[in-house]
Amino acid sequence: QVQLVESGGGLVQAGGSLRLSCTDAGHSLATAFTTYNVGWFRQSPGKEREFVGAIKWSGKVTFNEDSVKGRFTISRDNSKKMVYLQMNGLKPEDTAIYYCAKWSQWVEVATTPEVWGQGTQVTVSL
Repeated sequence: QVQLVESGGGLVQAGGSLRLSCTDAGHSLATAFTTYNVGWFRQSPGKEREFVGAIKWSGKVTFNEDSVKGRFTISRDNSKKMVYLQMNGLKPEDTAIYYCAKWSQWVEVATTPEVWGQGTQVTVSL
């Protein structure tokens, strides 16, 4: 069973950086993780959950450029069953709960995923 767990959230000043991590804490083998398409959503208070970006099993990356505008990158280390969201140049409007997500098919990325993580809070102060 896939169980996504995020970490790395916290409080940072505007202009700072954070790296979020997402791992499968379930009993999947690293070989299974290599087939996952993994991505990130975020949700700010009073707003709908928003797609941030995703990384394909092959390493191809896509972003919601309207929301991140080149400030974020996504990478993965399959040997560790980890996907990372590196966030630079953070702004107060990036404050949100960030959720990790998984899809089996790349064409479904940005739609409702099969699996959600529990979320990690990111707060950016002035």
